[in-house]
Amino acid sequence: MADFPAVTFLNSESVALPVSIPASATTLAGFREWALSDDFPERGKITFVAGGLIVDMSPESFEKHSDIKTEISRVLSNLVREQNVGRLHIDGVLITNIPAGVSNEPDIVYLAKETVSSGRAKLIQVVEKSVQSSKELVGTVDWVLEIVSPSSIRKDNVLLREAYYRSGIGEYWIVDVLGDAIDFQVLVPGEGGYVATEPVEGWYRSPTFDREFRLDREKEDDGYWLYTLHMREG
Repeated sequence: MADFPAVTFLNSESVALPVSIPASATTLAGFREWALSDDFPERGKITFVAGGLIVDMSPESFEKHSDIKTEISRVLSNLVREQNVGRLHIDGVLITNIPAGVSNEPDIVYLAKETVSSGRAKLIQVVEKSVQSSKELVGTVDWVLEIVSPSSIRKDNVLLREAYYRSGIGEYWIVDVLGDAIDFQVLVPGEGGYVATEPVEGWYRSPTFDREFRLDREKEDDGYWLYTLHMREG
């Protein structure tokens, strides 16, 4: 397991912003209590993993992050709704696995109805401004996506990869478009860690969704990338 100091700021912006971290938040139980309270920051990403906190308050790049998340969520949301076997959660949902010592808000998370009914994962509800809402999934979810930012390379590829595997999550997608080409990884559990699924002519099979996927992009007239997640039965 990789070791981290109690609090790690991933960029200078995170340090400069007034993020008040309670002393109790350097434990998993304390972090969860803080993350579900009104005092938790509404922007940025704060993660408990590898025995400490990782604070990243940098805004998402719309071209290299949010546009990709929107496209993937569009395709998968339609699929999940059509099959009516679970629910896709986009941002704002804390997933916690106590044995693995991780609590984090993935870019997208999928939770099957069967996973909830079997007790493998449980929805935790809190009251915010007199309104009850679900904000935390405790246990083992079915699938997660992380889109790599310049500040999250090690967190997504090493720390969360290890923690999600220990959590028993059956599939982990990592998308990295920081380089010249798309790095799309579909990871499934292997012996001692996740292993990357090998593509067939650019198509990756997802055991969770029982479909094959390919992520492409093309340059538009305005100079920005347009991302497309293709899906087929396979």
